[in-house]
Amino acid sequence: MLKAIISGPAARIIALSLALTAAGAAQAKNPMVGGAPMYAQKTIVENAVNSKDHTTLVAAVKAAGLVDTLNGPGPFTVFAPTNAAFAKLPPGTVENLVQPQNKATLTKILTYHVVPGVYTAKELMALAKKPEGQNQLTTVEGEPLGVSARGKKVYLTDVKGDTVAVTIPNVMQSNGVIHVVNGVLMP
Repeated sequence: MLKAIISGPAARIIALSLALTAAGAAQAKNPMVGGAPMYAQKTIVENAVNSKDHTTLVAAVKAAGLVDTLNGPGPFTVFAPTNAAFAKLPPGTVENLVQPQNKATLTKILTYHVVPGVYTAKELMALAKKPEGQNQLTTVEGEPLGVSARGKKVYLTDVKGDTVAVTIPNVMQSNGVIHVVNGVLMP
């Protein structure tokens, strides 16, 4: 369903933008993310552009052409890496990915951070309790993300086996939810 609405590099960038916006909105009525309030009546992109912790993600979404998709009706669940998460990548990775010739790769990475539908932290926790193989979400990119929990914290594992934590859950948006994460997921 989502692939029919969003395709190509734009879909992947939109997915990343959605993740950023959703992460801040869930903490409070207008939770603060990156020093800015996240308003539930705004879209993922409309909120994400104001977060000083998500400037890299926003730039990547723009470079991938995903802004219109992530401003669309959704609904989307976005796992939004912070600037610090992108900084953990090998030096030069982000600069290389935002080059026009790497748009397809960037889109693939960004859409791997977006899931069709709305998954709150409570729903992610319930999914994490399911048996191995049933505790997964299928991303807009098409690859699965494993969902697990330790205590009250939700973790996501990419197909390469790397795990990131949800640091700010349930940032509600008009077109979905954002969960801020502390790493970049790789398809």
